Amino acid sequence: MDKLAHSIEGSLLGLMAGDSIGLPYEGLSTQRTSKMMPTALNQQLIFGKGMVSDDTEHAVMTAASLAATWGKPSAFQANLAWRLRWWLFRLPAGIGLATGRSILKLWLGVPRKYAGVYSAGNGPCMRAPIIGVCLGNNKALMAQVLKQSTYLTHTDPKAQVCALAVALAAFISSRQNNISITEYREELSLLLVDEPSDAVKEFEGLLDIIEHHVTIGDDESFLKAIGQPKGVSGYSYHTIPAVLYLWFRHHQHYAKAIENIIRFGGDTDTTAAILGGIIGARGNIEEIPKRWLDDILDWPITHRYITTLSNQLHQSIIEESSQRIFSITGPLVFLRNMVFLSIVLGHGFRRLLPPY
Repeated sequence: MDKLAHSIEGSLLGLMAGDSIGLPYEGLSTQRTSKMMPTALNQQLIFGKGMVSDDTEHAVMTAASLAATWGKPSAFQANLAWRLRWWLFRLPAGIGLATGRSILKLWLGVPRKYAGVYSAGNGPCMRAPIIGVCLGNNKALMAQVLKQSTYLTHTDPKAQVCALAVALAAFISSRQNNISITEYREELSLLLVDEPSDAVKEFEGLLDIIEHHVTIGDDESFLKAIGQPKGVSGYSYHTIPAVLYLWFRHHQHYAKAIENIIRFGGDTDTTAAILGGIIGARGNIEEIPKRWLDDILDWPITHRYITTLSNQLHQSIIEESSQRIFSITGPLVFLRNMVFLSIVLGHGFRRLLPPY
């Protein structure tokens, strides 16, 4: 396998592992997360096993759409839109409000260009790492595909700014071992030149905060500086600064980065998923703790499924042709989602008990 193949699989598996390992702590405060986390972080959703949420599902759908439309970028959005429609039809247990509303509009026949909802949630950022890994060599095409992905569900320009930031981070991660904040900011500024100035200016201010706190290495001070001392919210201008901060600090240490972002509290499955997708793009799959992947007990998205999909996407890129990637459909997936919902609700009742 070449470097690109490893980066594709590493990004998807890194995102999957981060999502599943962070899921049990979603919505907890920074303080309570630290109290509930074991000394050795492992799968904790149910009986020492984990499952995946919408973060992994979005990444998988994006990878499938890239493979199915490779060489035909104008067809990407339509392909992704149908995958999202059928995904909602199966009643996923976890779905962002903006994403859900936009897909309902698609089902009602609203044209794709009008389906998006004004929101800066994290849906586009879940889909961004794999786009960055696959298209980062062509920045103009990467930005075009990201825009199709973002505005299909989220129309706040901040969502696109963050998607660009995540995709670039994943691409850089797939290409080099040493990360320079200065070089990253220079490359990002070129990508953001056509984005609304107010959204860009605000994000640049957040990058200033990141750069300062990476230098001093004080996590608590950083969280206070971005206004998230009790846990990182699902607003992309909170999530992505936290992700980038820990990427800059621990870009060569997957497990350490994931553990730290879970300790930040808040939307832990999404923050860990996006960070995992970025660092996983290094392609060093052995850096992802084997037990985290082995203890994911889920279907139909499994370790084997991710590996197969990664190979298909890589083949599309190498051959410069599209692959036939079937959507995940059927009543069994609906039943899986009902089981997942029951487990998550049961886990929620567990949170009523100590430690507080």
